[in-house]
Amino acid sequence: MSAPLAVTMGDPSGIGPEIVLRRWCEGTLGDDVLVYGDAAILRHGADLLGLRVDWDAFPLVDLGLLTAADHHPGQLDAASGAAARAYVERATLDALTGTVSGIVTMPMNKEATQLSDPTFVGHTEFIAGLCGVEKVTMMLTAPTAHGSIAVTHVSTHCSLAEAIRRVTAPRVLDVVHLTHEVLCRFLQSPRIAVCGLNPHAGEHGLFGREDIDHIVPAIEQARGEGLDVTGPHPADTVFFQAVHRGRYDAIVCMYHDQGHGPMKLLAFESGVNVTLGLPIVRTSVDHGTAFDIAWKGIAFTDSVEHAVAYARQLVSG
Repeated sequence: MSAPLAVTMGDPSGIGPEIVLRRWCEGTLGDDVLVYGDAAILRHGADLLGLRVDWDAFPLVDLGLLTAADHHPGQLDAASGAAARAYVERATLDALTGTVSGIVTMPMNKEATQLSDPTFVGHTEFIAGLCGVEKVTMMLTAPTAHGSIAVTHVSTHCSLAEAIRRVTAPRVLDVVHLTHEVLCRFLQSPRIAVCGLNPHAGEHGLFGREDIDHIVPAIEQARGEGLDVTGPHPADTVFFQAVHRGRYDAIVCMYHDQGHGPMKLLAFESGVNVTLGLPIVRTSVDHGTAFDIAWKGIAFTDSVEHAVAYARQLVSG
């Protein structure tokens, strides 16, 4: 890998820049990364944590947006939210030009960023817009006793009512294709399970027809293309079959919490968020800004290592 990976430090008020800084001081962040953020925040944070940092060696792209006086650990702050957005924008543009080989994002606080950008929905949508693509989805991946499991989503950051409206055969098929495409980098024939939308996958129409009218046609088309796709499966059992029986390599979920709930229970500290459908590699930690413990030196730090490792794997693959 010739170009380094960009690591955006996330909202300065949260744990993102803290865990990046602590991992680098431990010597476990890697020598192939560039941190995109603000030097003043990192220096102030190092003082708060009592860290000794060789700043001449620290791999930083300093956007110079904030000062030490702008650092408000654990507080919702408009300037911090805007800065976090700017780090991601700069890193994404650098990835598009090949300056960096991919990006790894630390958590942003949506509410803080929306104080300066009311249109902001989330990392995934923002980066997709910068890249000029529409067919994207979020994938969470984590290790299990039977190998890695991947979970992708038909919708993510929207209301449940809107999520139901977005369950259409074309969208389900798009997510199946995106899931299959990325897993084919590592597996010859990925086994993909598709969740139903309704309880018990609709119980043959008893609990709604969305599964019959929209999900089944997408599965049938994918199978007609030769993909190993099954379903719709009841969401309350498919994770057990995948994690404990090793029957599936990936699960396509219909909405945010259908996939995120089980995955965060399974691998809150080790899960990795990947955006599929982009022309660049993008991974992220699978947790939020944790304002309640930010800059206290108690947040777990392994998440960034997992996200960086998976980005390296995708870049190499």
